[in-house]
Amino acid sequence: MTEAAERAVSGADAPGQPAWELLLPAVGAPARRRGRALQEALRDAVRAGRLASGTRLPSTRELAADLGVSRGLVTEAYEQLTAEGYLRSDRGSGTWVGGAARAAVPEARDLAPRAPGVRVDFHPGTPDLSLFPRAAWGAAQRSVLARLPHPSLGYPDPRGLPELRETLAAMLARRRGVVADPERLVVCSGVAQASTLLGFVLRARGLRAIGIEDPGSPEHGRLFASTSMDTVWLPLDEEGLSPGPLADSGVRAVVVTPSHQFPSGISWSAERRGALLDWARAVDGYVLEDDYDGDFRYDRAPVGALQGLDPERVVYAGSVSKSLAPGLRLGWMLVPAELLGDVVERKRTMDLGNPVLDQAVLAEFVTRGGYDRQLRHCQRAYRERRDALLAALAEHLPGTRVSGIAAGLHVIARVPGRFGPSARFMSRAADAGVALRPLEEYGTARHDDGDVRLVIGYAHLSPSAIETGVRLVAEAVGA
Repeated sequence: MTEAAERAVSGADAPGQPAWELLLPAVGAPARRRGRALQEALRDAVRAGRLASGTRLPSTRELAADLGVSRGLVTEAYEQLTAEGYLRSDRGSGTWVGGAARAAVPEARDLAPRAPGVRVDFHPGTPDLSLFPRAAWGAAQRSVLARLPHPSLGYPDPRGLPELRETLAAMLARRRGVVADPERLVVCSGVAQASTLLGFVLRARGLRAIGIEDPGSPEHGRLFASTSMDTVWLPLDEEGLSPGPLADSGVRAVVVTPSHQFPSGISWSAERRGALLDWARAVDGYVLEDDYDGDFRYDRAPVGALQGLDPERVVYAGSVSKSLAPGLRLGWMLVPAELLGDVVERKRTMDLGNPVLDQAVLAEFVTRGGYDRQLRHCQRAYRERRDALLAALAEHLPGTRVSGIAAGLHVIARVPGRFGPSARFMSRAADAGVALRPLEEYGTARHDDGDVRLVIGYAHLSPSAIETGVRLVAEAVGA
């Protein structure tokens, strides 16, 4: 290489090693790929800072001679990177590294929720992902790929594939007692997207606030806040939403979990269900029913969905996040006729519809009976784990009371005050490597009786892990 060329592209990060050597693998590529490989190597060198901004590059003739390639190959590479902004060329004064490029982030970070350093994680809301039916799901995928017509891979109906909407409507009517018209069913990315879709639509119709259960999921508040709607906490008692505070709140929309309230674990009484619907009709309002784990009842048949009583006032939302896996991002909402057009249009502009292949696979999986089998499998496993949790609490933290119906993926545990106070209890549990959530994180109510109230998730843990976790907590708090 000429002295001028080597001086121009010498690498400051590798003393004694000229940066032009980074181009040697590129020129060793097959002839038909050599030009593109050279461009990629030069581009990467600029991005990484090995060719610094303001560096003058060798002439095309010099670099071609040193690399043993044609001058045209180097000329084409310079012209391409100049057009992209990596290089600049001044007439009569050569080619220089431009100043537009910045080094890329060296690796992708994983921002998925994790609990590092935790031995046993009792956080609620997660199913056992090892129960995901990989073989049955894979068989459904192969079947779909073999039969799906080519036109089906185009942009879908924003509501979802007709075959999936029909399949889901039949399943929901059978399992949850809803009024399920496939024309009013919208496939979405879980209850989270259903909530934001509804929030945008209600906000555009002039609603400024929505009520959420107290205690309830803080996530509801965050989702509706993203649509510029305020949230109002509405207190619960042992039967459901208290009618007086609801009437006084001034809201015209609420989010509820009536079949298995999260996190209290109660099932709303028939009287409170009727009162809520009477309120919605009186204020010309709407109810979003989040049926997040309605299929998981262990002592009797699940209570049917609220939507079946008034499909024109209740927006029904559910997903496969608890029954299959949250990472699938597949859910549904049944929408009142008055809101349907606005919801579908908002869904269209938001993402043009959910992935076609995923929808077709879910339809195939449900039609083959795989979904019902999966629910039965999960129900057996989760009932066993709930029993294991109750037994461990009775043994290691005697006097602990568990409230709520025998359902879902979590319990409310009221630990006697002698093991507290709450702040000390939580701190010692964390020091023992056990992740827990206090009930106070899920609402505004505070209790001064000294007991420690916990929301304990168990579905994702084996019976042995559950016993270990409760024992570690008990040892940590001196039980």
